[in-house]
Amino acid sequence: MREKVVVGMSGGVDSSVAAYLLKEQGYDVIGVTMQIWQDEEAAVQAENGGCCGLSAVEDARQVAQVLQIPHYVMNFKKEFQEKVIDYFTEAYLKGCTPNPCIACNRYVKWESLLQRSMEIGADYIATGHYARIIKLPNGRYAVGNAETAAKDQTYALYGLTQYQLAHTLMPVGDHTKEEIRKIAEREGLPVAHKPDSQEICFIPDNDYAAFIDREAAGRVPGKGKYVTKEGVVLGEHLGITHYTVGQRKGLNLAMGHPVFVTEIRPESDEVVIGEAEDVFGDTLLCSELNFMGMEDLTGQKEVLAKIRYAHPGERCVIEKAGEDRIKCSFHRPVRAITPGQAVVFYEKGYVLGGGTIIRTGDARK
Repeated sequence: MREKVVVGMSGGVDSSVAAYLLKEQGYDVIGVTMQIWQDEEAAVQAENGGCCGLSAVEDARQVAQVLQIPHYVMNFKKEFQEKVIDYFTEAYLKGCTPNPCIACNRYVKWESLLQRSMEIGADYIATGHYARIIKLPNGRYAVGNAETAAKDQTYALYGLTQYQLAHTLMPVGDHTKEEIRKIAEREGLPVAHKPDSQEICFIPDNDYAAFIDREAAGRVPGKGKYVTKEGVVLGEHLGITHYTVGQRKGLNLAMGHPVFVTEIRPESDEVVIGEAEDVFGDTLLCSELNFMGMEDLTGQKEVLAKIRYAHPGERCVIEKAGEDRIKCSFHRPVRAITPGQAVVFYEKGYVLGGGTIIRTGDARK
């Protein structure tokens, strides 16, 4: 009897080819599109076209017809609102910069989809992520780097559990993006040349502050003060939800030279402004830990750490700093360590684990 796999089909080329590859490997493939968008208007649907757009349903359905596999739509609006949108909004209100894709992967694309897939008799779920599932000599599962570093998506997957990894397939991770598009074109998939979505899917206009104003009406902090780290007032800002650490553009400060956001203080509604060198730090503290390639951290360990999706990584030493806390000490200062973002630890091309950044430090202090 063939093993059954539910493929999360977003309507994009990667998940479409994932479904094709798994069918070719002999799996009993079922396509599922997760309806997680919150009641789009027709014009927004057409413009968005990303993994959350209702327009994605039609693209996925057409691909399923070409592949001759069943296709269903599952409603995950409630889970998406609670685990992604509410989390995103609350983080910004606290002066943090969240990563909604990580929350969506952990709690919606895996936890909710996997549960429903198991209920209909599936053995696995699969996605079009550029990563690999590997089983290590210690018996643990981890996500390993994809074939192409430019598209590697392991950073956004560090939060997956051992159970989820054991029931996940990621066939795209063994291919480059160019190969995936060529396969789609060869097999006549209608999304072969569909562009990749770039922005956060539920904010297609990229105006985070306006979105938060709508979601948290009446709770959004208003204007506050720009200050130096010494407390000198430099001017007035629009509100802390408009800013993130490392930001240079859009500050509207006439300083005569480029300045940067170095800290956000939600308790006083202050945005701290500094020079380019002030954006660098050499330590961070993270919490909400998830261990993947190792069961736990004991003692000190040297690893490669990434502090944002596009960060190439920097060598550092990690050690426990209390319950659910890890201190990370970089060999060289890194730019814009941002509370709310994830720090992900790697060894030999796979993820050891990671956590959410809660504080940063600077060796010069």
